[in-house]
Amino acid sequence: MKRILSFILFASVIFSCSAPAEKGNETALTTEVEPDEVSLTEEQFQSLHIELCSIEKRSLSGNIKATGVLDVPPQNLVSISAPLGGFVKSTDLLEGMHVKKGQTIVVLEHPDYIQLQQDYLDGKNQLEFLESEYQRQLDLSKESVNALKSLQLAKANYFATKAKLQGLSAKLKLININPSEIENGEIKSTISIPSPISGFVSQVKVNIGLHVNPTDVMFRIVDTEHVHAEAQVFEKDIPKLKIGQLVHIRLSNEVSDRLAKVFLIGKEITPERTVRVHCHLEGEDPNLTPGTFFSAVIETGSQLVSVLPLEAIVNFNGKYFVFVQKDSVKRTYQMLEVNVGPVDEGFQEVSSSDSSLTPFKNKIVNKGSFDLLNLLKNAEE
Repeated sequence: MKRILSFILFASVIFSCSAPAEKGNETALTTEVEPDEVSLTEEQFQSLHIELCSIEKRSLSGNIKATGVLDVPPQNLVSISAPLGGFVKSTDLLEGMHVKKGQTIVVLEHPDYIQLQQDYLDGKNQLEFLESEYQRQLDLSKESVNALKSLQLAKANYFATKAKLQGLSAKLKLININPSEIENGEIKSTISIPSPISGFVSQVKVNIGLHVNPTDVMFRIVDTEHVHAEAQVFEKDIPKLKIGQLVHIRLSNEVSDRLAKVFLIGKEITPERTVRVHCHLEGEDPNLTPGTFFSAVIETGSQLVSVLPLEAIVNFNGKYFVFVQKDSVKRTYQMLEVNVGPVDEGFQEVSSSDSSLTPFKNKIVNKGSFDLLNLLKNAEE
C-alpha cells in the first residue's frame, strides 16, 4: 500500500511540475531545495500523515552474535615426525585410536642409525686415549720436559674429540637411543618413537615400508581434555568485548546451548575484519571434536545509547538514513546517513558524526520516512 501511495504522490509531483502555475495554487512543489532534501506541499503532507519523533536514550541489550570452531591449545596438538628420517618398519595406529603418553607408535629403521652408533663408539674409545695423552703432556710440561707445542696439540685433539662425542650423544638421544646402552657393543638397527602426549590419533600419513624425511609429518595426536571455543567477532563489536563475559555456544550437531566465558581477546584483525575470541567451556568434555562449527551469543549487558524507532530508519543501497525536519513551515526534510547498532523491542541504536543529528534537539520523521525516500530518489531520477 505504501508503494502505491508513493507512486500516486510521485505522479502528482511530476504533474504539478509540468503544469502551468496558477494563482492561488498551493500544491506547487518547492523547487529550490538541496539534493538531499525534500519539500512537501500541503496536499502531500496531509496524504503522508507525517509523524515526528526525537532521538532518546535507552538501555539496549548489546549481545554479540558470532561463529567459530572448537579448537585445542597448541600444547594439546602434536605432529609426529622422524628426527633423522628412515623407513617405517611397523605401526599399529589408526585414526580415532587412543594412545597414552610414552606408548610406542612407530618403529623406524635405517643404515644411518647403525653408522651413528659406530661413530659414537669409535669416538668414545679415541677419547680415552686422547685424554690420557693430554694428561701425560700436561705432567711433562710441569717438569719442563716437553715442548709447549706438543701440549697444545694434545689439548686440541682431546677437546675436539670430546665435543664431537657430545654431539653424537645428543643425536642418539634425539632418536631415543641411550648412549650408555651401546657402550657395551649392543648396536640397534631400529628406533622406536613414543607418543609425547596422551590423546586420540587424528591423522595417519604413513604405511609399512614408506621412507619418511625429517620434515614429513607421520601422525597427528590431539588431546581433547581441554577443548576451547575460538569465536570470530566482527571489528565493529570489539569495543563491547570484555574478559569474563558469558557466552552461549550452540554446536552444529547439538540442539542445546553450552556455556563458556571469554578468556582472551585477539589483538589482530583478520582480512575478513574479525578478531579471534578465545572462550573456555564450563565443564571439560573429552568427547568434543576439534574443528566442530558453532554459533555463539556473547552477553555484553545493557548499555545506555541513543535510539530511534525502527520505522524512522530507512535502508538504501546498503546504507542507513533518517529524515530530519529542517523547516516546519516549508515542510522541508533533510536526509542524513546514520550508523546503526543493536535492535531491541522495536528500537535501534543510531549514531552520526553530523552535528545536526543531536539527541533531543531535532525532530526525526518516524512515520512516512519510507515515502520521503521514494519522493527524493524519484525526483533525482
